[in-house]
Amino acid sequence: MGLRRVLLLGEGNFSFSAALCGAQGTHVVATCYQSEEEAAGAAGAARSIRRLRDSGAEVVFSVDCTKLEEHFLPGKREFDRIYFNFPHCGRKAGVVKNRQLLAGFFRSCTGVLAQEGEIHVALCNGQGGTPADQPRREWHNSWQIVAVAAGAGFILSDVHPFKAETIEGYRCTGYRSQDKSFCVEGALNHVFTRSTAPLCLTPLSCKAQLGGQKVSFQVPQVLVDKINRGFLEGNSSHPVRTIKERLSAGLSQVFPLHNTSSCLPLLHQGHPPGVCHSNIFWITLSPGEALSTGKMSQGPADTVLFSHFGQDTDKNVQEGCPVPQQLYLRPSLLPHAQAIIKKRAFSPGTLQVLSGPVFRKCRITPHSMPVFHEMLVVLAVSRGTENSCIQMLVDNIQTTLNSLHQGVSGVKPPISLQEATSFGTELNDFAAFEWQLGEIQHFLCVGTDPEPSGSCVGVIRTAPDEFKRHELVVVLASLNLDLLAMLLCGISDWRMLWTWDRRFLRQFPEGELRLFKSFSLYPPSYVHDVSFWLPDGEEFDEVAFHSLARRVSGETVVSIQLKDDFQQPGTGRRSLCYRVTFQSCDRALGCREAAEMQLRFREEIQQQLGVSLR
Repeated sequence: MGLRRVLLLGEGNFSFSAALCGAQGTHVVATCYQSEEEAAGAAGAARSIRRLRDSGAEVVFSVDCTKLEEHFLPGKREFDRIYFNFPHCGRKAGVVKNRQLLAGFFRSCTGVLAQEGEIHVALCNGQGGTPADQPRREWHNSWQIVAVAAGAGFILSDVHPFKAETIEGYRCTGYRSQDKSFCVEGALNHVFTRSTAPLCLTPLSCKAQLGGQKVSFQVPQVLVDKINRGFLEGNSSHPVRTIKERLSAGLSQVFPLHNTSSCLPLLHQGHPPGVCHSNIFWITLSPGEALSTGKMSQGPADTVLFSHFGQDTDKNVQEGCPVPQQLYLRPSLLPHAQAIIKKRAFSPGTLQVLSGPVFRKCRITPHSMPVFHEMLVVLAVSRGTENSCIQMLVDNIQTTLNSLHQGVSGVKPPISLQEATSFGTELNDFAAFEWQLGEIQHFLCVGTDPEPSGSCVGVIRTAPDEFKRHELVVVLASLNLDLLAMLLCGISDWRMLWTWDRRFLRQFPEGELRLFKSFSLYPPSYVHDVSFWLPDGEEFDEVAFHSLARRVSGETVVSIQLKDDFQQPGTGRRSLCYRVTFQSCDRALGCREAAEMQLRFREEIQQQLGVSLR
């Protein structure tokens, strides 16, 4: 390992630098804004400067922290750590000027910080404006350090007390540009790291087998960074794979088990009966592609026509839904289970386990996912034994999840089987969509949520009569692996499961489940309002509105709230006002970038939804 290069900026009397200069394997570059003559006048500065030079450290004067590339040659710009303790514009400068100083500093750091480097900024109590400050200042009266750093591409990865008393020989100085100390009680050290760059989501085509024909289709833009991620593949250490493998291992101790995952087609044909049109990702074939009806009719069994539990397909056509030749990304693995049941391709008492990503358009909430990994268990049992087999399935799943959760956090989560009839009208999006797919007997819930539907991670149903063999009943258990990963590992935002930042998977070495520690603390949020008139006589498709927000923002819209629903007297025209909150859970998002997204969002809703902006 090479020498670690450390840069210190804005040193007053160089006592902090002198305390670091003896560290083995570290080369210190200590700087200050003053000239050498001005700096040497501070009490103790001359002694600290001599100590630094005697130890081989560099001491550089008249360094502007906002123009670092001007002070260091290209070969000497890679610093592993940059310290800036108690930055200040001097004298009675207010919060706005000090924010501007920090903004210039962070922009300057982009050219001199190593890729895996850290920036340490110590601030007095309350200045940073984060929840770590106690007491916390009002946002407008703080330095807003996390938002300022985000504008230059940095995220806050750690924050801890600045313990001046533990630094040998350190004495703070510079109060109002004088050689006077200031209060550092409650001061905090903020540690920033580089964020991953914003994704450039260029159009993507994907190949898929449909019957006897291989087709190429355009991936919906909101899914470009999520298609074919391989989280369930054998070489993956992602938590969703670990949970799936542990659940399968547990079930295999009670039932013979067969895994079917690799060859399940992504595309379906027609329209899923009972499912709202706006919840489906409809697919456009790539230019030059067309479906061959001959090949479709003669194709093998991997052609899937969504035939959900006895619902009427003609009704969808009458209501203006797409014709059967249209294609869409699978919203569920149920059709594949139905194909197994129809072909009788199973042995009674043997579990068939299907798994893979499924795709559903939905509203924006922290637990609403346009894509997640489903694990579907199919079990045929003798008529009359289905209830005991369901309880056996749930007990086994509960035992596995208890073991996983206790290994992660040391406590057992409450896991319950809830009768479908006991649920209120408030279902989480996973449960609500499952209702569209057919009747449900039980919900599987995890956690202590007072409303059990809010913690629903699975559903259990039995196949209706047309899928039953005379002496058998088919039990189907569907689990949302992504929700389970969030609950077991303490992940508060589903988007983190799909991050490209390698620091996420580093926390789960070789598939070991652990409590997740966020590498992006207190991410800034930006609130914008948008109001518009609806087209006369048309219902507003709120799911389409949310889907546009997902696409335009690259999944950085974290909340959309209806603030006003107004109907104009006389004309009857209807106007809606929504509050849109932008916030990224894993990368830097600056206020300018959020404002640009809001402008694009306004343009898109006008063009795509036909509304008139106010």
